[in-house]
Amino acid sequence: MHEYLNNEQKIAYKKILSTAINNKGGIFFVDGLGGIGKTFLYRVLLATMRNQGKIALATTTSGVAASIMPRGRTTHSRFKVPLRLDNTSICGFTKQSTTAKILQAASLIIWDEASMTNRQAVEALDKSMRDIMDIRDLPFSGKTIVFGGDFRQVLPIV
Repeated sequence: MHEYLNNEQKIAYKKILSTAINNKGGIFFVDGLGGIGKTFLYRVLLATMRNQGKIALATTTSGVAASIMPRGRTTHSRFKVPLRLDNTSICGFTKQSTTAKILQAASLIIWDEASMTNRQAVEALDKSMRDIMDIRDLPFSGKTIVFGGDFRQVLPIV
């Protein structure tokens, strides 16, 4: 499928894939208008990682977007993000849970429609990952995270 990526997608694909396969860790944001090919890029990344036996998680802020991602789930479902958030929020899983074990083993995490979520949800995942991985000095404990979305679809708040 990677042969069908356009030039911009190929650049992102190579950089993200290299980081994830080599467990270097990194945070990426894929920005683009709706219909520009973000989901196709995610699908190619997920397929490549999974074909290599790596764990790659697909999450989205909305349930509709989750339904078009291979094995996609909402971030609230996957990470047990609380519905009521504040600056001290953490995700609702323990170090011994199945969710924690999957996150520890994951090489790539994709969070689509991140522009639509509350910053405290992202911060809750970061805090929780630092806790379960016992790596507190790196964002998301050094995992490769791809956020995606389109801030142009978010209405300004006055």
